[in-house]
Formats: sequence, structure tokens, C-alpha cells
Amino acid sequence: MNILAIESSCDETAAAVVQDGRTVLSSVIASQVEEHKIYGGVVPEIASRRHTEAIVGVTREALENADITLKDIDAVAVTYAPGLIGALLVGVNFAKGLSLSTGLPLIPVHHLRGHIASNYIAHKDLKPPFLCLVVSGGHSHIIMVEDYTKMKVIGKTRDDAAGEAFDKAARTMGMTYPGGIHLDEVAENGDPLAFTLPRPKVDGAPYDFSFSGLKTAVINLIHNSTQKGETLPVKDLSASFRYAVVDCLATNFIKAARELNIKTLVTAGGVSANSLLRRRLTEDCAQYGFNLYMPPKELCGDNAAMIGAQGYYEHQCGNLASFDLNACATMSIES
Repeated sequence: MNILAIESSCDETAAAVVQDGRTVLSSVIASQVEEHKIYGGVVPEIASRRHTEAIVGVTREALENADITLKDIDAVAVTYAPGLIGALLVGVNFAKGLSLSTGLPLIPVHHLRGHIASNYIAHKDLKPPFLCLVVSGGHSHIIMVEDYTKMKVIGKTRDDAAGEAFDKAARTMGMTYPGGIHLDEVAENGDPLAFTLPRPKVDGAPYDFSFSGLKTAVINLIHNSTQKGETLPVKDLSASFRYAVVDCLATNFIKAARELNIKTLVTAGGVSANSLLRRRLTEDCAQYGFNLYMPPKELCGDNAAMIGAQGYYEHQCGNLASFDLNACATMSIES
């Protein structure tokens, strides 16, 4: 089954052709990073306009790279939630137009389910059930994936997402957007124990995260030193902050796996490309005898291939959309 997938939830306009949920025939991404870098983050209105300009081109290129035409496509999958509402609407309406004009089934895909499905592309042997840590710029969740389309939230952030905390801390240190990537690179040459930073916990919710206090702590540290005319060692501060965030993520994830007796662990989302997180989870899983699956770094960020992968399983379960499908800025992965 060949699925044409569309992704436009944030600042990447992407299209892909995926076969049977596991094989990527083509994947095209038009990034807006350089334009948003000027503003230090994604500007929703600009993102929406650029999606409108790019979506036809990336879709045509995806079909050409796969060496097929729309006649060879069996269904159209599209990210419809969550994300920037204007950006999502571009993709949803384009996919609806394709479905209407071709008669192809329309498959609605939740963005986070798509991130999890990136692992099905990279790891042909991976099948539910498993426990997944989904970490990105807007989300930090521990998800029990009971089946391909049946998922339960075990833990989540109560405030900032890990990726958001990385980006804001990096921006305060003077790094350009996307800050989390640059902070990860700088931290590789720093001392993770140079600064003592808090590890926030949520009372009564042992698997939940809270990164707001940790982010504020490092920002206040920078501001206080600036007011005193002091210069902090950026490499050491980056390493210490990264160490604290990763410690929070890994500790809760491993704790959940041990207490729920889950042996297969998976990561997904942009922050799953973080170098220290990958090393820490590899070490922890080896210690406790867990099987760990992580997507390659090129599949960690937003892409349409992951939407096509999840779209296949949504189609298999009969999760199809009518032409009244609308975009949603927020939606639980359990919906």
C-alpha cells in the first residue's frame, strides 16, 4: 500500500511516499529554519505563508523521487493535530483537496503518533507493546503504546517541554535558533558538574516532568552574572543544563519501565537526537536489560515519512476522515 503523506505542523513543509508503513520510497522536506532564525523562533504567520508556497512543490518532488504518480497512490495521510493552527490548516486543506480530486481515502494522523512511528521505519522488527519517551520542542510525554493506534499517557510535562527549555536556555546564552541543537554541540566540551541545577519533581505524579523551574534557574543564573559584570563559562553551563534535563527525562522513563515491567523502550521526537540523552538511555537500558529503540537523527525531527508510516496503521484500523476534517492546535495522543 502506497501512502502519500503531508506534514506541516510547524516550520517544515514535508511530503513523502511510504509503502506498507515501513518502507520510505521518498521523503522531501522544505525547512524554514534560516528565515525564522532572524526572529529567534518560529513566527506562526510566516510559517503558514511559507507552507502555502512550498507544499505543491514538495509533494510533486516526493512523487517524482518515488518514481510514481498519483495513480499509484492508495491513500493520502496528513498531520491534523497538534501544532501551529495556521500551519496545520495548510496541510489539512491541501490533503483534503487531493483526496477530493482523486477519490483517495483521507487519513488523519496525530503528530506525536507520527513521531513514534518513525521507529517503524528504522526498526523493521519493532512492534507494540512498548514504552515510548516522546520529547520535542512542544511535548514531553511517556507513552504506553499498547497497539499501533492504542496509546496511553503515563507521564507528561506539567509546564515547559524539554525542547522548549533547551531552546530558551540556549537563546539566553546567546545561541541562535534552533538553540537546542547548538547547546547540545557546545555541551560536549563542557563540565556537566560545574553548576548545580535543580531536578524538579511533581508530587503525586512520579512519571511527570516539570522543566519551568529548571529553565528559570539557568536564566536567572545568567542574568545575575550579567548584572554583576561577570562572564559565565558557556560550555560548562550548557553541559550542566543538558545534564540536568537529561537526568530528569531518563530517571522518570527508566523508573516507569521498571515499575510497569516493560522491557521494550523507544524514544521519539526532536530531542531524542540529543547526544547525551542517547548515551544515557543506552547505558541505563544495558544496565537493566531493556531493549532500546531510537530513530536515527534524520528521523527525529519533523518529516512526512513518519506520518506515512503511522497513516498505514491508522488506515488498517479504519481511522479515516471525511471532508469536514479540521486542524486542531492541541489534542491528546489518546484521542
